[in-house]
Amino acid sequence: MRMPELLAPAGDMEKLKVALHFGADAVYLGGQDFGLRANAGNFSLEELGEARRLTGMMKKKIYLTVNASLKPCEFGALENYLEELKPLDLDAYIVSDPGVLTAIRRIDPDRSIHLSTQANTCNGHAATFWWDSGVGRINLARELSLEDIRLFRSQTPAEMALEAFVHGAMCVAHSGRCLISSVMNDRSANRGDCSHSCRWQYHVVEEMRPGDVMPVEEDQRGTYLFNSRDLCLIDHLGPLVNAGIDSFKIEGRMKSVYYVAVVTRVYRAALDSLAANPEGWTVDPSWREELETVSHRPYDTGFLFPRTDPAIHDADSHYVRQADFLGVIRRAEDGTLVADTRNRVLPGETLELVGPKMRTLSFSPDRFSNLQGERIESAHANMRVRMPLPAGAAPGDLLRRRKGG
Repeated sequence: MRMPELLAPAGDMEKLKVALHFGADAVYLGGQDFGLRANAGNFSLEELGEARRLTGMMKKKIYLTVNASLKPCEFGALENYLEELKPLDLDAYIVSDPGVLTAIRRIDPDRSIHLSTQANTCNGHAATFWWDSGVGRINLARELSLEDIRLFRSQTPAEMALEAFVHGAMCVAHSGRCLISSVMNDRSANRGDCSHSCRWQYHVVEEMRPGDVMPVEEDQRGTYLFNSRDLCLIDHLGPLVNAGIDSFKIEGRMKSVYYVAVVTRVYRAALDSLAANPEGWTVDPSWREELETVSHRPYDTGFLFPRTDPAIHDADSHYVRQADFLGVIRRAEDGTLVADTRNRVLPGETLELVGPKMRTLSFSPDRFSNLQGERIESAHANMRVRMPLPAGAAPGDLLRRRKGG
């Protein structure tokens, strides 16, 4: 069975390193302009050069988002930017605007081009149009069912790669082409500055009773009329491979380092298991249990299967998680391993060390010290501390505490 690429989000340099450490085949990221995550860490030209060096050294791929909808006055700046990017030799640009595509074909004609989900490509005939325009990969519209994907594949050139989201946030708008944020907050989702207005709390006002604000009761946390569930297709990777998907994409450039690590390692384990035994592949319950430890809204399969309820929103739409992210293991200047903590840790607590290939080690450190070896009572956020670590700990591994642990 041909195994698809595992494509992970890299919102900043730390997340890029984490994605690679935990098993991504490729990462996607944004520069400081022309992408759709204006508030992610994003990468300067110098940082993109370092990211290219790291991915090249590990024989991984790197894709740059240039997928915002541009205004007429911005094309001069875009063309200058593309000239500056050429020497970095990135593996592909991700675009949605035909004008941006045209500029890339003219300025950097040998660069591979991937089409963003923002182009909402729903059928193979549209994909063939993009293929004829120079696009080598299509990120499928999230609204397609598994049967739609099979048919889509049959309608496209065999050389065209198909990419699909398998995990992460979904949107109430068709393929993310939303105007709610622009209307409510003058921040355009289609230009990378979404304020996630769909997740705010709303009340109802009846036309003949202006000023009489009525709550829509859901739960004690509030009412979220447009708030979608989160996508999770860990149980359905085999059928997606058989349907012709070449790249499994994880959403989440704005998500945490812990999210990138856990979700990447779970899908890496699932794909490796599928490659080892495609005929007898079964879903390991531990994969879903791991995905429950990250902050998420209720999981859903989106539009992959026919459903009597077409909604992807949920009354129980608040975020939940079953673990607290505590820190990252680093190598100190003297070669020893230390922890960069992100939350408070007390001696004697039961912690877990989280590494690639589903390596999870439980331990209870009984003492902490600073880099000078001086004992400290506890570790706090944004400290670098020494603590007894279990055998097998490695730089890049994460620390967490289970809820109730």
